[in-house]
Amino acid sequence: MKRSLVTLGLLAAMAFMSGVQAEVDVDALIKQAEKAAYYAGDDGRADARMMIVDSQGRKQMRQFTILRKDVEDNGDQKMMVFFSRPTDVKDTVFRVEKHAKTNVDDDRWLYLPALDLVKRISAGDKRTSFVGSHFFYEDVSGRAVSQDDFTLVEEAADRYVLKAVPKQPDTVEFAHYVVEIDKATSLPVLINFYQADGTNYRRVESVQVDTVQGFPTVLRSKVSDLTNGGYTLMEFRGTEYNIGLPEDVFSERSLRTPPVQWLK
Repeated sequence: MKRSLVTLGLLAAMAFMSGVQAEVDVDALIKQAEKAAYYAGDDGRADARMMIVDSQGRKQMRQFTILRKDVEDNGDQKMMVFFSRPTDVKDTVFRVEKHAKTNVDDDRWLYLPALDLVKRISAGDKRTSFVGSHFFYEDVSGRAVSQDDFTLVEEAADRYVLKAVPKQPDTVEFAHYVVEIDKATSLPVLINFYQADGTNYRRVESVQVDTVQGFPTVLRSKVSDLTNGGYTLMEFRGTEYNIGLPEDVFSERSLRTPPVQWLK
């Protein structure tokens, strides 16, 4: 009789836990995380610095300013990244037109001043190194949540843990990734990428988060190569939102003639 009662108790507990997880709207959860991470305010700017450290401890630095304007939350978005240091990347510009709600790939361009050349970044290159760092082009502009299927793995006291499987696995180098979303801020704070054999080869983490103009904001982030070693640390300073960036800032003209008034 006691054994039967214990069994019934366990079944009831399992049913309760199942019910709790069923109450979590995964689709709404990931869309809120995407909005918090990439769509704070209607537009924004930030000065950023990357410190790239290779497997032997050698360091390189990149310094740039990011300008961003949303067409709609969780939807289309425009972004410009203007490099100022070091000399070998000075005046290089990265331009993005993000198409988050369609099956159309994002448009990405890189302006190379030494050659006076605008290079289009193909969809196949979106998950390659961004100016020699451990960040990928797609990390900077953001991977649309519509590209992956998400399932809830665990709900902890302060975080949701989800597994994401790409809808088009032949377009990416990972088999799946696990993302941890902070309940208080809705920000993704830890992402581990896995290969088909289960190897955890890459990690993206939010190192420092603070509130800027009422928006939870990542001020330091880190990408680590867990296979070969090395990492890149990115720090943001002077972050501002809702500054009224005009549409023409995000045109092709700005590649060769940067909008200086918005970069100071």
